[in-house]
Amino acid sequence: KKLHEKYGHIQEIIIQNFTTSPTIEMKNYKEPSLLDMIRTVAVSKLIFKDEVSIQVPPNLNLETNQVFLLCGTDDWGGVSPLTEDYVNPTSPWPTFNQLERLTEDAGYILAERLCVYKKYINANYLNSKLLEKTEKLQESIEN
Repeated sequence: KKLHEKYGHIQEIIIQNFTTSPTIEMKNYKEPSLLDMIRTVAVSKLIFKDEVSIQVPPNLNLETNQVFLLCGTDDWGGVSPLTEDYVNPTSPWPTFNQLERLTEDAGYILAERLCVYKKYINANYLNSKLLEKTEKLQESIEN
């Protein structure tokens, strides 16, 4: 929080729960409980308010995604209809239709975004060449 207050540079906090898999060294480690995740998301939102987005990967929490929306998550992160989650290959991405349904059912609107959040698309964070291209991409999303 202090670093963000000083530099204003943190666009998101990713709260990615650990999931076990039989092929990893940590296969016998305990996964966080739903309450652990709720507490972590809620406290992160309380600390950072709306200054920083809170992201919880939807493919790791298919049954509980809406709970995280209600306690502070405002970003699903990168999801792909074309690739697997390379970090968590045993957890397939939900479809865009699934994400849209659960997002709207919780009272929110699913919207595409770039990897650079809109408030960071400026000369403070991007060089002129990258800024120009990013602004064009942002315009195409908005139109």
